[in-house]
Amino acid sequence: MTRPLIRIVDDDPALGESFAMLLETMGWDVARYTDGRDFLERDTLEGPGCIVLDVRMPGLTGLDVQDELVRRGSKLPILFLSAHGTITMAVHALHHGAVDFLEKPVDPMVFVQKVSRAVAASVDEHVREREESERRNRFETLTPREKDVVHAVLEGKANKVIARDLGLEVSTVKMHRANAFAKLGVHSPAELTRLAFESGYADAKTTLS
Repeated sequence: MTRPLIRIVDDDPALGESFAMLLETMGWDVARYTDGRDFLERDTLEGPGCIVLDVRMPGLTGLDVQDELVRRGSKLPILFLSAHGTITMAVHALHHGAVDFLEKPVDPMVFVQKVSRAVAASVDEHVREREESERRNRFETLTPREKDVVHAVLEGKANKVIARDLGLEVSTVKMHRANAFAKLGVHSPAELTRLAFESGYADAKTTLS
């Protein structure tokens, strides 16, 4: 997994630099941007980390940037900073997924704690999504016939019923079932069902078809 990256988007160069130096001395990787459009054009938004985002900036405001990030499906946690924040701004930011709304000047230690929590949550989410993707990819290794058999097992059908439905010998069904279970790393229908749901197959019956 790539190292977490903290993006600081603030049109105040001195403040951005001081925050960056503080975080870098603590071992974090930091990227700085002085306006929202530059950030949206240059940052890949990939990997874990968080975004420290100023509310009031020339051009795109922090809330504008947040709306665009939501549209792009970014899951990076956002910490908003504002010297002139309002309750309406804070409510909008938090309602659209921001993890915190901090008023300037921010206590450095409070800032570091908030960033650390946001990054930790991002890393956990990144690991969860990667594991889910790896589990889902196991199903892609199945042959079409193995998928048919797995589909039927998930419906709770016995081998002889599967054989009748698919026009196969019971021994052939058992072979496909054993091969599929080996590829998926499961040993029982219960484990198969659990894997199907953990892999993001909310409706395994239709997803595997």
